[in-house]
Amino acid sequence: MRIKKNDLFIGIYIMCAILFFIISIPSGLLDVLLAFNIAVAFIILFNALYAKEVLDMASFPTILLFTTLFRISLNVSSTKLILTNGDAGKVVETFGEFVGGGNLVIGIIIFIILIIVQFVVINKGSERVAEVTARFTLDAMAGKQMAIDSDLNTGAITDKEAAERRKKLQQENSFFGSMDGATKYVKGDATAGLIITGINLVGGIIMGMMYGGLSINEALQKYTILTIGDGLCSQIPSLLISLSTGILVTKSSSEGELGDEMVGQLFSIDRVLLMVGVALAALGILTPLPIYIFVPFGLVLVILSQKVKAKAGEAKIEEEVEKEETEAQEIRKPENVVSLLNVDPIELEFGYGIIPLADVNQGGDLLDRVVMIRRQIALELGAVVPIIRLRDNIQLNPNQYIIKIKGIQVSEGEILFDHYMAMNPGYVEEEITGIPTFEPSFHLPAIWITEGQRERAESLGYTVVDPPSIIATHLTEVIRQHIAELLTRQDVQNLINNIKDNNSALVDELVPKLLSIGEIQKVLQNLLSEGISIRDLVTIFETLADHASVTRDTDILTEYVRQSLKRAISGKYFSPNEVTNVITLDPAVEQEIMGAVKNTEQGSYLALDPERVKKIIGSLTEQLKKLEDMGRNPIVITSPIVRLYFKKLASDYFKDIIVISYNEVESNVELQSVGMVTA
Repeated sequence: MRIKKNDLFIGIYIMCAILFFIISIPSGLLDVLLAFNIAVAFIILFNALYAKEVLDMASFPTILLFTTLFRISLNVSSTKLILTNGDAGKVVETFGEFVGGGNLVIGIIIFIILIIVQFVVINKGSERVAEVTARFTLDAMAGKQMAIDSDLNTGAITDKEAAERRKKLQQENSFFGSMDGATKYVKGDATAGLIITGINLVGGIIMGMMYGGLSINEALQKYTILTIGDGLCSQIPSLLISLSTGILVTKSSSEGELGDEMVGQLFSIDRVLLMVGVALAALGILTPLPIYIFVPFGLVLVILSQKVKAKAGEAKIEEEVEKEETEAQEIRKPENVVSLLNVDPIELEFGYGIIPLADVNQGGDLLDRVVMIRRQIALELGAVVPIIRLRDNIQLNPNQYIIKIKGIQVSEGEILFDHYMAMNPGYVEEEITGIPTFEPSFHLPAIWITEGQRERAESLGYTVVDPPSIIATHLTEVIRQHIAELLTRQDVQNLINNIKDNNSALVDELVPKLLSIGEIQKVLQNLLSEGISIRDLVTIFETLADHASVTRDTDILTEYVRQSLKRAISGKYFSPNEVTNVITLDPAVEQEIMGAVKNTEQGSYLALDPERVKKIIGSLTEQLKKLEDMGRNPIVITSPIVRLYFKKLASDYFKDIIVISYNEVESNVELQSVGMVTA
């Protein structure tokens, strides 16, 4: 395998740092490495300074560790040279002599000031900021994730954008968590440098006097210069890295350059510049302070304030002109009709009076409820609900809302924002006063009551619901009714991809050898249209693979799938611990229906005489009335071969009718016929 250049460079960099702890290096090579170390520190500093956001330097904690290790290894190497030869190279010597100006006291004082600045100011501040930022970033993660989910559900962002935001959020968490620990490297590096400096000074004087034949003054002069030079060679890069750390952990997340932002924020308000300029000039005139310094500074700031004010006026005029030109261009520009062709699968539009329910800042939780609706449908039916678009519509009444499927209104409702809806479950005798209305999901009679009546209504046995729950329930029911038509070929492909990893043999056999994506879509839509869950895709696909070689009629294949899902169907409609009342079909009616089935290349259909249909539906109406009076679900049991056609016949007249074949009922379910459909 070929090694990348960057990987090789990092490997050599770390290996050298480790070797320098063990082997001695000549002073000439040490000079080169010290210059290289200072250059790396400057590169890191200016990268941190001009990075637009912290994640532009996501690897900074690792860089911090590597540079700290390398810098300490150079410090150890210079210590060896100082103690053995009394010569640590030209760079160390120059730093020691130049910074102190030939005066040991000045050199020592400057070195101590540098250490204090790094320890007390930069290191301490960076450590604290990194700690607080890490804690607040972690605490804010849940809220940011909820905001991403809300934007995704309202259609403000796509799935790809949501994934990118979640990835960025995770990276920010990891970065600030790592920075919280990485700042300890900076502090430890400065501490280690200080200790090594002390060792150099004491050890150098001892070595010079015992082995170099130097007097105490000569040894002090020589080794103090070398110690200060070595300390500066180590502490200056360390100071630059510490400064880089401080810049990164204090950097705000913005799109502009840091320099532009800082200068713009400091020198953008003309009043501030004018006041400071006048204050400086007054100090120069009215106090013994040097007038030739303070007055010119004040005049410069006053002049600058006038320029800033003039520039702000010009910018405002330009902005107004640009706005007018933009509006004019929009008027002249041909309408982009392509953008109008997109149709949202599901839309919830509401009047301005309902906006507080959807506004998180006003305490509304409608967005969270939309997320829960998608999860509920996914668990209940196994289908992924498309993005639900929420919009305010000023053309609606303030308390009105409408639900659209593929751009067409399918349902509507009206709520009272500061009221609750109370519904009588059927056994409450005492009535309460309120505004009569109908529950929008199931059109049940209800009453709008106030907050003060809520507790009494609940104590009487009324079912009391708040406005967000009313809208959420209504939206859920509409989605259940139309989930079949919302299932697209792309959704089916996504479902196939979801199970392919663990069932590749099944998927490869079925798609596209036996059935196309469109044919599988039709089968799944048939199941969803009757409220049958498609979560158990493996069982569904196994059944399709077993029978698709015999027939590709999606209606017939649906019947086979339903029979394989009989445990789920029985669990949905029947209880094994009680007798379920149902309606059955007269065998003569079943025989008549099967005799009227016509098979074509496009599929089969029922060609029954209208008079016969009228009689069958009339009998069915009478029998279903019995179940309704008993408070039971409208369930009709038929033979497997008839179920499909009878369901198509009856569903035109009874929307909620449930038609089940004998093969879809578990053996432990006990049924009791309370009527028979005849003709």
